Amino acid sequence: MKRPSLLPLLLAAALLGAGAPLRADIDMRPAVPPAPHPSFVYTLTVGDKVRVEIVGETDCLTIQTIDALGNVNLNYVNQVHVAGLTKDQAQKAIEDAYVSQKFLVHPQARITIDDYAPREVAISGMVKSPARYLLPPEGTMSVVELVTKAGGFTDIAKGSDVTIARTTPDGKKTIIHVDVEDILKGKGKVKPDDPQLLLQPGDLVYVPESLI
Repeated sequence: MKRPSLLPLLLAAALLGAGAPLRADIDMRPAVPPAPHPSFVYTLTVGDKVRVEIVGETDCLTIQTIDALGNVNLNYVNQVHVAGLTKDQAQKAIEDAYVSQKFLVHPQARITIDDYAPREVAISGMVKSPARYLLPPEGTMSVVELVTKAGGFTDIAKGSDVTIARTTPDGKKTIIHVDVEDILKGKGKVKPDDPQLLLQPGDLVYVPESLI
């Protein structure tokens, strides 16, 4: 049995890790952020710049960037882990920290995201504009939308076996196979906006070449 080549994943990883996109004339920024997908809920991530307030406690106000460990360093209670949490969950974690350390009895935390960390995906292989692309600040895009954004398939693309290489937060690597061609033709069992097609930051999408 022929062993699968690592070249596609290496090419995609090089795209995501490169300091500049392959095509300088492509604007990677989303023009107008699309409405969030109904199933999408933004979670805080490393690099987000956040404003943390405790209502009525002016000395607890802080503005900082979530550090590499996913923490914010708060006045009086030190570090609280917020990466991977929704804003509501992070606010609850901060409130719990103030209560558990007996600084406040009934704190009301409020988090505002002042600046979002870049959230990128990469697409390589048989598309017309392979490059790195930014996900919307508080939204996402599907693999079908990414293929479209990348100019669509080339004439020799095998759109029936598009792969998504993903590393989960716990470090596990997985490969997802998607028949984008059938979805675009309306023949697939999966709808274009199905939640399972939504991309996550760091995803590496590869469109292979058809051998026929």
